[in-house]
Amino acid sequence: MPAIREEETDSLASLEERIHRAVELLTVLREEKTQAERQRDEAVTDLETSRKETAAALDKAQRVAQELDDLRSERKQVRTRIEKLLGQMDLLSNA
Repeated sequence: MPAIREEETDSLASLEERIHRAVELLTVLREEKTQAERQRDEAVTDLETSRKETAAALDKAQRVAQELDDLRSERKQVRTRIEKLLGQMDLLSNA
């Protein structure tokens, strides 16, 4: 009989050890899951921030491009007016 009890005790100890390892593994996996979720949330936040910054940069680029077009148009108008004035000055100096 003592041999059977010893085997039962060993089996119980083995089962208890496996349960402890399973609990430890579960704890580690839960911590890793929590960390992975936190990293995911940070990545999502970074992505949203990047998207907003990109949208703002594109908007600014469009405004700058429009301003450049306006300045080119204004320069062309100024050039035309100066050419007219120079033409009138030539007429006055020839007269």
